[in-house]
Amino acid sequence: MLTTIIEATQNFCTHQIRSTSKVQDGISKKRTLIAYIDIDTKEKKKYRVYVACDENFIQKVSTLFLEEDESDEETLVDMALETANLIVGSAKVLAEESENPYTIKTPYFEKIGLFDFEYDQAKVVIVGDDELTIAIKESNG
Repeated sequence: MLTTIIEATQNFCTHQIRSTSKVQDGISKKRTLIAYIDIDTKEKKKYRVYVACDENFIQKVSTLFLEEDESDEETLVDMALETANLIVGSAKVLAEESENPYTIKTPYFEKIGLFDFEYDQAKVVIVGDDELTIAIKESNG
């Protein structure tokens, strides 16, 4: 599942942001805007997918979609939610073809700060000087 979400993240970076990206293990140490989406698999497993983007990356998304060079915090939060929805939604489509299909729920905003949540798997996607953490935690409820 993480592989498919990372592929969708890199596709987002390539096709929307128009930048190359590289992937590393672990999580970002930067202050990030953290959103998550809960997903349910057909195998009846539940996961929480975190998408944590640093402020510069989210500002680039805001500039791209809203043409705002300096967005306020509320707009950046909205863009973090939209980014999570676009990435995990794209991964859902990829997963339908290659692995266990799943459904996604509504994205929620968690906080602005360091990523300090429990996770089972995580990768950092690096786009220039910007970073996104993609982390997955299996949940039982």
